[in-house]
Amino acid sequence: MARRKEVKAGKLSIDQMRQLINKKAGMQVAHDLNDEDNPTNVTDWIPTGSRWLDSMICRGKLAGVPVGKITEIAGLESSGKSYMAAQIAANAQKKGIDVVYFDSESALDNSFLERIGCNASNILYIQATSVEFVLETIEELLKSNENRMLFIWDSLALTPSNSDMEGDFNPQSTMAVKARILSKGMSKLLVSIANTQSTLLVLNQLKANITRSPSEAMTTPYMTPGGKTLIYSYSLRVWLTRPKAKASFVMDDKGFRIGNTVKVKLEKSRFGSQGRQCQFKILWGDNVGVQDEESWFDAIQSSEHLERSGAWYELKYEDGTSEKFQSAHWTTKLQNEKFKNRVLAIMDEELIEKFDQRIGNASDFYEEEEK
Repeated sequence: MARRKEVKAGKLSIDQMRQLINKKAGMQVAHDLNDEDNPTNVTDWIPTGSRWLDSMICRGKLAGVPVGKITEIAGLESSGKSYMAAQIAANAQKKGIDVVYFDSESALDNSFLERIGCNASNILYIQATSVEFVLETIEELLKSNENRMLFIWDSLALTPSNSDMEGDFNPQSTMAVKARILSKGMSKLLVSIANTQSTLLVLNQLKANITRSPSEAMTTPYMTPGGKTLIYSYSLRVWLTRPKAKASFVMDDKGFRIGNTVKVKLEKSRFGSQGRQCQFKILWGDNVGVQDEESWFDAIQSSEHLERSGAWYELKYEDGTSEKFQSAHWTTKLQNEKFKNRVLAIMDEELIEKFDQRIGNASDFYEEEEK
């Protein structure tokens, strides 16, 4: 009986190995990292509504919510989580991205969405009846819809699990069930979200960090529901808090409250900018949304191109000329195209270029941690 001749394995190129793996997997899982369309590369961003925040998220560029990734916006009560989510939804629609809104609170207002710039009739609104239902629905839509999608989950903290719904009100009976479900669910969705260039925006609550370790409580005053494993699936975590001073409210000319100041911190960023902070105002009166242009004035305060003398400020142009103004007339001055373009150029220099090139002191970019 003739012996079978052994076939020796030859040396494969990286491209040949990539083809072999994709054939075995039955789908494209091996990618060329030099290919701009590889799933690890963020090629598109959804603006948050705040240019100041967008300038901080990714080192070296103007960004926003990363497409193809999972982002968390967590905040204290009435800090503006849903308002920011709606603003992001409006910006996603402008990019031709389908918006799917999971609402566990049954509190989404149609007129509010329209005022912030959304096309409410083109938003797929779904009541978030359980954590399992939300995860399974996202998985099904990712398989069925070829268009890019933005999934907004408002909010994870108030979405029960199936066992919560079927059980009693004793918290001990379903302890850590939601965390285990989310750990499994997010790990299933990560690759599908990246491959379809969709985005998951999770809204969550900030709660006081009640811990046995005083040192940990000092460095991390807040925690979020959902378990620690969940945090690893986020590419970006944005935390919203509110100053307690009465002056933090935005008032109309009659003294009625129509908005509030929000402090924003990048709690986690895979884009090289963790720990950066900014603040702006969110309006929830007749006008709804981030008060963006007003915040630009604070964003450029440390610039050498802006000088103050008493109540007057002087903005310096690149050609050596300058323009004086008072802070009360800031938004009026921004109606001048030359003035506005100079402000935007200074913002790019101060917030993007200097941070990217490490120009100046770190304290110029990282505010003191909140205790």
